[in-house]
Amino acid sequence: MHVPPTNRHSAPHRVRHRPSVLGAIGYIIAIHGVGCAPGGVRPPRLTADQQRLNVESFDYVWSTVEQAHWDRDLVETKWRPARDEFRTRVAAATVATEARAATEAMIDRLEQTHFGIIPADAYDDIDKPANSSPASDGDAGIHVRLLDGRVIVTALDPRSAAEEADIRPGWEIRTIGRDDVSKLLGRLETNIEPGSAQRLLMTRAVTSRLRGDVGERVALVLLDEGNREVEREVTLAAARGKRVHFGHLPRFHVWFESRRLDGGVGYIAFNGFFDPQSVLTPFGEAVRSFADARGIIIDLRGNPGGIGAMAMGVASWFFKNETRRLGVMHTRDQELKFTVSPRVDAYLGPVAILVDELTGSTAEILAGGMKDLGRAVIIGTRTAGAALPSRIDRLPNGDGFQYAVANYLSAGGQALEDNGVTPDLEAPHTREALLAGRDLAINAAVWWIQSSGGERRTVERND
Repeated sequence: MHVPPTNRHSAPHRVRHRPSVLGAIGYIIAIHGVGCAPGGVRPPRLTADQQRLNVESFDYVWSTVEQAHWDRDLVETKWRPARDEFRTRVAAATVATEARAATEAMIDRLEQTHFGIIPADAYDDIDKPANSSPASDGDAGIHVRLLDGRVIVTALDPRSAAEEADIRPGWEIRTIGRDDVSKLLGRLETNIEPGSAQRLLMTRAVTSRLRGDVGERVALVLLDEGNREVEREVTLAAARGKRVHFGHLPRFHVWFESRRLDGGVGYIAFNGFFDPQSVLTPFGEAVRSFADARGIIIDLRGNPGGIGAMAMGVASWFFKNETRRLGVMHTRDQELKFTVSPRVDAYLGPVAILVDELTGSTAEILAGGMKDLGRAVIIGTRTAGAALPSRIDRLPNGDGFQYAVANYLSAGGQALEDNGVTPDLEAPHTREALLAGRDLAINAAVWWIQSSGGERRTVERND
């Protein structure tokens, strides 16, 4: 529930998200500043207390960037000189949107898209409030994507509540409890600039409503394969995977799977770069078991990233003769080189990495680096363009503030932030394919490995 700004403490506090992309890594958010409420009605005038909170929020934004931004020259030439001008505008604002627009205008001086203000109302639409106890780890086990403006089920977790309720991939979700999904997305579309961030936050708004307390019942209305309305009630069960924590980030349930596909192709998928024991250990075991495979598919679709160093551990399994570099991350005080150490037992066959618009952070670093080094073909859709580590703080006035704390360049010298990783082969989900039980990206990867993948083997094959 949104708490009016006058009831908030003056000091910002860390946002506690559910285990999804915004809590794990920083995605780009560009929020529209609008002068009037819907229907042309002017917003209510701010009280003196609300004006004070807006100024405190501005001061927090300014000081955070001043202290944390990696480019000292940019801070000196553009950020510091902007303070007095925009602080005066915020202090003089008589409605919330004017104050927010002044803060956003100052942020625009950075000319960097991975900084932004999230209006309080949009912020509350994205996430349901949640506590951190294991009892609140309930999940329906439904994975969704936005396809042509509709929320489509793309996969179900094995033995999940959704699977038990006979929900199927390809079905469209119309309502979740009392929330009309189209209206929910419409509100977010009004506040969030079109692009990967908009799709990301819309998807997040839906998935957060499919989580809650274990044992909680969630009523759904969906359209089936015949576009008939069907009603389902799912009882939330414990989320799939191991419950882990890392630093200030919220809880996250890590799962890992591997198997052999038809045609002798190895398949590996995991949902986040957290808890090395839960990911890197089984990853190595899987690669060893696929030593005789015609190729390996690494499925990073929906993977929001996590601990950056784990990308190096994954990549090391595919280089044998010399040290390589996925890319370089620059903070204000240091340079982190994503160096990949070779392994004597490396797999040198074809590698295909699957990505989509929800692939971000460390997952993008891995995919982009492997592509630049010529070690993998990328299949799917363009990634989120959110490689930078960032945080989201809730401001005293109730808005959210997202800011990055480092810059990253891939092995090829390309900035992944806002650009993402472009696939070599486009293979987006379609509702028709999902209803038919087909995964177009996996099919494309198997086809590439079997027909032409051998031509893309690393040059280290010549040792």
